[in-house]
Amino acid sequence: MSVQSYKDLIVWQKALDLVEIVYQVTRVFPKEELYALTNQLRRAAVSIPSNIAEGHARSSTRDFHRFLSIARGSLAEVETQLLIAQRLGYLSDDQLAPILSLQIEINKMTNRLMAKLAPNP
Repeated sequence: MSVQSYKDLIVWQKALDLVEIVYQVTRVFPKEELYALTNQLRRAAVSIPSNIAEGHARSSTRDFHRFLSIARGSLAEVETQLLIAQRLGYLSDDQLAPILSLQIEINKMTNRLMAKLAPNP
């Protein structure tokens, strides 16, 4: 299958799934977290598919690689913030496990795509 659009990328599709899940779980975070952890976690999650899309739309492979690197950084940010939410008692182990599993899957997919885009030595 030829990738005509960023929408064809499974990693982008899964990143959208992650955004949806993050929004669902943060709906029940305490109200005092609305402009703190809730907002920060949502913004980091939204950044992942956004950077994949923007990088794919750029005119060079080098740019795409750079934007994938930014998306990977946002993945680490999301993971960290989810772990903080768990420590604060906002997420249970049962809630956290499938989200982290998806985050790990997206990270692996991003790493593989970056490796394919890297110039050969």
